[in-house]
Amino acid sequence: MTQLKQEQLFDRTYLLPFLYKLEPELAAIKAGTYQFDSHMTVHEFLTLLTTGKESQFTVKFIEGKRVKDWLLVLQNSPYIEHTLQDKSLDEISKQLGIDGSIEGWLSPNSYQYTMGTTDLAILKRAYLTMKSNLQRIWDSRDPDLPYSSPYEMLILASIIEKETGINAERAKVASVFVNRLKAKMRLQTDPTIIYGLGDDYNGTIRRTHLTDGNNPYNTYVITGLPPTPISMPSIASLEAAAHPAKTDYLFFVANGNGGHTFTTDYINHRQAVNHYRKLLRSRNQN
Repeated sequence: MTQLKQEQLFDRTYLLPFLYKLEPELAAIKAGTYQFDSHMTVHEFLTLLTTGKESQFTVKFIEGKRVKDWLLVLQNSPYIEHTLQDKSLDEISKQLGIDGSIEGWLSPNSYQYTMGTTDLAILKRAYLTMKSNLQRIWDSRDPDLPYSSPYEMLILASIIEKETGINAERAKVASVFVNRLKAKMRLQTDPTIIYGLGDDYNGTIRRTHLTDGNNPYNTYVITGLPPTPISMPSIASLEAAAHPAKTDYLFFVANGNGGHTFTTDYINHRQAVNHYRKLLRSRNQN
């Protein structure tokens, strides 16, 4: 009541003692953070304070981003208790109960929280959601896929997520990588190289990057999947990795219109690449 008077949230706060006498249950205020509507009456406001229904805040984790991006989002979100600022990614992984890299293990979504919720608690929810979704989708996967564990499927899903944001293409992209894995071909996907370069990536993949044997994520050099996921994949990408389209595609390249051209052999792939480059040159000239 004293704070109500100090903040001058309502007129005639001197009437509060009389209201408490008429309805003593309104004095049983629960501590918390509440959203005040300027059109509320004093009675409505006090009723809200007695319900314990605290204000909910939302943090949104976007698919395709890395864990370092999500940590920045958490740091800039209001009313969160920050406990991870000085923690390394390995330390955060251990606190979440993850054996290995945290990358890929957090489920993209919007998470609601109340004031004072810790950043670790929010990440824990994202981890448990991903763990549950991954196991469920793994259990219903197609037969004869070229990965032997849910984690390998998670890695491929993270690559699919970085290669396309078009839902209709995800299963096709997955089919290319599955076909290449089955044929013992290198994946040769640029997003893995970029991930391995980390802060050294300046927007351009150079020829030396393609031949760099010291980058464990260089899928132009290594055989099979990279050692960890490279992003946080959506459920749609997990489903695509578990149920790839049945195709003979071995290549794909951007078509200049937001999508990709898929091909089954290198000759047609080079033609698609050349077409894309001509399209870019034409647009740059205009």
